[in-house]
Amino acid sequence: MTNPLYDRLFGAHLGRETPFLHLPDGSTLTHDAFLRLSSRFAHTLSDCGLAPGDRLALQVEKSPEALAVYAACAAAGVIFLPLNTAYTPAEIEYFIGNSGAKLFLCDPAKAEALRPVAQTHGARLETLAHGAGSFLALAEGRPEHFAPVPRAEDDLAAFLYTSGTTGRSKGAMLSQGNLLSNAEVLTEAWRFTDADVLLHALPVFHTHGLFVATNVMLLSGGSMLFHPKFDAAAVIRDLPRATAMMGVPTFYTRLLERDDFTRETCANMRLFVSGSAPLLAETHRRFEARTGHRILERYGMTETNMNTSNPYDGERRPGTVGLPLPGVELRICDDTGGEVARGETGVIEVLGPNVFHGYWQMPKKTAEEFREDGFFITGDLARQDADGYVTIVGRAKDLIISGGLNIYPKEIEEVIDAQPGVAESAVIGVPHPDFGESPVALVVPEGAGPDLAQVEAALAAALAGFKQPRRLVLVEALPRNTMGKVQKAALRETWRDLFAAG
Repeated sequence: MTNPLYDRLFGAHLGRETPFLHLPDGSTLTHDAFLRLSSRFAHTLSDCGLAPGDRLALQVEKSPEALAVYAACAAAGVIFLPLNTAYTPAEIEYFIGNSGAKLFLCDPAKAEALRPVAQTHGARLETLAHGAGSFLALAEGRPEHFAPVPRAEDDLAAFLYTSGTTGRSKGAMLSQGNLLSNAEVLTEAWRFTDADVLLHALPVFHTHGLFVATNVMLLSGGSMLFHPKFDAAAVIRDLPRATAMMGVPTFYTRLLERDDFTRETCANMRLFVSGSAPLLAETHRRFEARTGHRILERYGMTETNMNTSNPYDGERRPGTVGLPLPGVELRICDDTGGEVARGETGVIEVLGPNVFHGYWQMPKKTAEEFREDGFFITGDLARQDADGYVTIVGRAKDLIISGGLNIYPKEIEEVIDAQPGVAESAVIGVPHPDFGESPVALVVPEGAGPDLAQVEAALAAALAGFKQPRRLVLVEALPRNTMGKVQKAALRETWRDLFAAG
């Protein structure tokens, strides 16, 4: 019996003195050196008492060592649980308790605050740092070869917790087959080879930076310019050395703000990918005008990895997330699971080897999210055109129902965002005494700002009266999570009393 995930992503590089990680200090970590480090870590996991199926939680800043822990977990059959570095100890307590993590690795600066959390739930706490008493110290001198534990494709490889904007965060259980199948499909779809150099400025606690970017580069055998975070100046400096980049829309808008981001900067690039949040069609057009490159937008989520992608060869349509990936079945359905007509709006449902195995310790919630025929109900509202291209309209929970009529925020946002003086907008439903709720638009100005009367006129010309926002409110910025998604739940809470009596 083999270990599919480890064998295909990691073990295939044993003995290869080819570059894997180009680090900010100018040094390079080879594939073989990375594997030797991860092997020492895998032995250390066993020394710490972890067995296949046990959980390891990790909350550390981005580093080669953080990736090596992921590789070690794959080798040892340990379920890997990466956690957002912004989470507070109070938030971490839920994840450690719910997952039953046996080992918790953190940064030294947070150890004192997190030790009581680990102790409460019986987890062993170690720091992922150099120096006495750290996990790295425990790994010193351990063997640099580790025989991978036999695993099947259905065995769990990772937990990723959802953001929890509507109730408790849910631990999505991802198997070896989930991760491996998606990496294989994306490597082929996006034409990655061992000649590629990926500029990696994403965090590695999220599916985008970890299970998309990193897994694709491991499978293809290419290398990564490993940036600790997104810094526009550093990205522009390194782009001439890269062939590809994956990012969130904010990365691309910040690059476009800089005069030193030019067509020449991107001369060596073959591919820019965007995801994790919607890319404005205007950003798509501006980027192409500046660089000559058409950003490839795709769509995925924590529970499924990637579901759709604009084509590598073929038309990349601004405002869409492309076509279902090979092996992924996608349908647009109404509330009962019946498919809607092409061009009509409904909820995306997907089926394929990329779809997760359910929510950890939440069998009822898992059952609610799957149809009897195995399709996963994503909660994302979309429409699919006659050519199969998918356009995301919003989240089902963001749907506005005013006077019994459905209003899709993106339809309104697209009109507002196209107006002069508007940087971006977010439309939310706010409780209303007559209509149940009414749309309100939060508008972020740019330059001298918009003429609100002109914006209202554009909305009146484009949309039915019931869809037009009852208020346009200028705001300095929209709240976002670490992956650039606008936090509409927070906006709804902030503005919930806007139409309250008195």
